[in-house]
Amino acid sequence: MKIVKALASATILAACTFGSASAAELVVGFSQIGSESGWRAAETTLTKQQAEERGIDLKYADAQQKQENQIKAIRSFIAQGVNAILLAPVVATGWDEVLEEAKDAEIPVILLDRTVDASDDLYLTAVTSDLVHEGSVAGKWLVDTVAGKPCNVVELQGTTGSSPAIDRKKGFEQALSGNDNLKIVRSQTGDFTRTKGKEVMESFLKAEDGGKNICALYAHNDDMAVGAIQAIKEAGLKPGKDILVVSIDAVPDIFQAMAAGEANATVELTPNMAGPAFDALAAFLKDGKEPPKWIQTESKLYTQADDPMKVYEEKKGLGY
Repeated sequence: MKIVKALASATILAACTFGSASAAELVVGFSQIGSESGWRAAETTLTKQQAEERGIDLKYADAQQKQENQIKAIRSFIAQGVNAILLAPVVATGWDEVLEEAKDAEIPVILLDRTVDASDDLYLTAVTSDLVHEGSVAGKWLVDTVAGKPCNVVELQGTTGSSPAIDRKKGFEQALSGNDNLKIVRSQTGDFTRTKGKEVMESFLKAEDGGKNICALYAHNDDMAVGAIQAIKEAGLKPGKDILVVSIDAVPDIFQAMAAGEANATVELTPNMAGPAFDALAAFLKDGKEPPKWIQTESKLYTQADDPMKVYEEKKGLGY
């Protein structure tokens, strides 16, 4: 992501426009991708909770995984004259025109959990984790776990064209680079859904001698991993043992799988992107304080050694 300073004139203009607005008067549009995963549902729940706690009138729009629906929602928010827009973009490209429209309407846009391939003067800030780092952490765990032994890896990618799919793949491949014992033999999108993850894993198993040629599965999110775990079990293999399973998000269900020995590791992605986003927005609207273009959230690796059921109970309290 380009991290450069946005145009000062845009900052001053927006601050003058909204500087006198109190939190109770704020109307914020939220264009959410959909509900393709447990993590996504938790992000939606927490965003609504954060808005309610701050007295913000949140206008919610579910895009059902379609960019055209998000663009329509953003234009609707602009027409309604909202004070700001939160956008969790389904894909990285194709946003320039509608973001220009928001800028022309002097409505700041904050990106949540994903980035876009557009000039960074078109949005106020992006609240995301380091997606490349997430993939790298998953890859390093696998490198360390197999300890030089030959290992054929299958990969369930996220939605084609989305920044998590692009960057989590990049980070994972970087971690595997130079470790010739590890080879990605199959890679296909599971669209971040449990159903598609199961379906694609079934095809991987058939293509690789019933799974006998597969050492490990890397899934770009936990929901795909959970679907894949079911496919592995139905193929007569033991997930977590016959096929190692590492994924990203740290949703409650993956910790249940860990407790059962059916998953090995996950990299946490916090669903609370709205808290930092609303904090940045409040500071900006109050005194024109421009946030950094990237507000990075932290991530953490969990394994079977981390008392999975204890973590499961903790995660259940986060809106999943």
